[in-house]
Amino acid sequence: MSKRSVLTFALVLGAGAFAPVFAQEAAGGGSNTVIAKWSIITAGFALAFAAGLGALAQGRGVSAAAEAIARNPGAAGDIRGALILGLVLIESLVIYVLLISLILFFLPPFQ
Repeated sequence: MSKRSVLTFALVLGAGAFAPVFAQEAAGGGSNTVIAKWSIITAGFALAFAAGLGALAQGRGVSAAAEAIARNPGAAGDIRGALILGLVLIESLVIYVLLISLILFFLPPFQ
């Protein structure tokens, strides 16, 4: 990378980092709005982590089940039942995080 592109990147990053300093505060005080902003950010990160890790877990589960069925085709029914139960439990955890995130998104906290 050239020196000029590094300098440009640093200036853009610095401008983006210090832009909230000049933001105007809300008219009705600020403590509840700060809590609301952080609850929305936290809910978004929680949902992102839950969806990403849930997808990884489901992929590993399906991969292991396909390998087990390939090794022992006679036990395909039992493996399939355990696989579906595991996928349902993994997906239910992601749905619980979605529910909590939606509550944090649409209900004002601490009011």
